[in-house]
Amino acid sequence: MGGVKRKSLAQMEKAQRLREEKEKAARKKAKATAFEKKILSVGLPNWDDKNLATQLEKMKVITPVSLASTYGVRVSVAKDFLEELERKGLVKLVEGCKRIKIYKPTISAA
Repeated sequence: MGGVKRKSLAQMEKAQRLREEKEKAARKKAKATAFEKKILSVGLPNWDDKNLATQLEKMKVITPVSLASTYGVRVSVAKDFLEELERKGLVKLVEGCKRIKIYKPTISAA
């Protein structure tokens, strides 16, 4: 009833050292390939800005995610902004649930 022979101390140390080097290289690689954090602005431009008005007029539908990606802001800021525009009557809620709301601009494209 044999079995696997026990490795010598030198062999075990060498295996442990190789394992540690491999883990260290994996951690270093993971750290190097970490994605770059995107810095988002805190607020949207003013509604008085003509560029913003024309951009919203061109959109068939407006979602918080599309607005956030267009202007590089957080989705929560875009949601608040769209709610404010709805109160002013500049956009109309087309469809909505708890998670996502779809708006349509009420102003016509000039």
